[in-house]
Amino acid sequence: MSIITKEMKDFFHTNGYVLIKNAVPKADCDKLVQVMWNFMGKSPEDREGWYTPAEGMDTFWEGQAAGMLPLYNHQAMWDIRQHPNVYEAFSEIIGDKKLRVSMDRVSMKPPKRDDHPGLSANFIHWDEDTSNLAFPLKQPRPLQGVVYLADTAANQGGFQCVPSIYRNLEQYLKEQPADRDPWHPDLTGYEVEPIPGEAGDLLIWDVLLPHGNGVNLADKPRFAQYVLMFPEHKQSEADTEMYIECVRTHQGRPGNQVDPRYWEKNDHSQPVQLTPLGRKLLGVEPW
Repeated sequence: MSIITKEMKDFFHTNGYVLIKNAVPKADCDKLVQVMWNFMGKSPEDREGWYTPAEGMDTFWEGQAAGMLPLYNHQAMWDIRQHPNVYEAFSEIIGDKKLRVSMDRVSMKPPKRDDHPGLSANFIHWDEDTSNLAFPLKQPRPLQGVVYLADTAANQGGFQCVPSIYRNLEQYLKEQPADRDPWHPDLTGYEVEPIPGEAGDLLIWDVLLPHGNGVNLADKPRFAQYVLMFPEHKQSEADTEMYIECVRTHQGRPGNQVDPRYWEKNDHSQPVQLTPLGRKLLGVEPW
């Protein structure tokens, strides 16, 4: 059964993103949110604790953009990555059944506080260098994705974007000065649109959609898991083997900040349980 309707696909190609409702069971989202609290050593009731590092992680906030947590290969994260609805949504938009999945992190973004300016990051960017784009753009386009782990209001610091620039990207770029920033668009005259969602919703966007996270002006944190899928031929054999080893040993993705406590590794008594679909997405088994 298709996840992406014709109307949703048309919306995606026009606006650069699509929100898939109820892609992941809320129970899976709740489980991962609890894992994140455990990872931080915090609780929903201890508001002050939302702004202090976990024991043994003095750099818990510093060096991490807007509350990103160095959590990569917990079973709760893989339960979401390998959910059939998530795979099917990416597959239908990309137009390819043979996909790989990324090992991206999770985000817990508390409400804005003046003494923690890093958590108030509010910037719009492209995920791809726009210096030398060739139009018409090649299809399928590289994608990104995020799962809403809890209900997220428009003012809660979640995903926001500028579809009006995406819809007319070629003309927009022609009108910009030669010395423009190829990663951060000039938003003069354009509206930034927050995209609220509910726990279990999946948002997929084109990397050329100007986007970012907003400032959390609500009274509770924003929780999200980033998930990306792409054609398997885009990943080298060496990278596939490296990611398989990371999952086997419960380690973070190479090149990213590592939890000095090795909490994730120490929290596991069993290997990550991959479904047949999950084994193909990771590259353990061929398609």
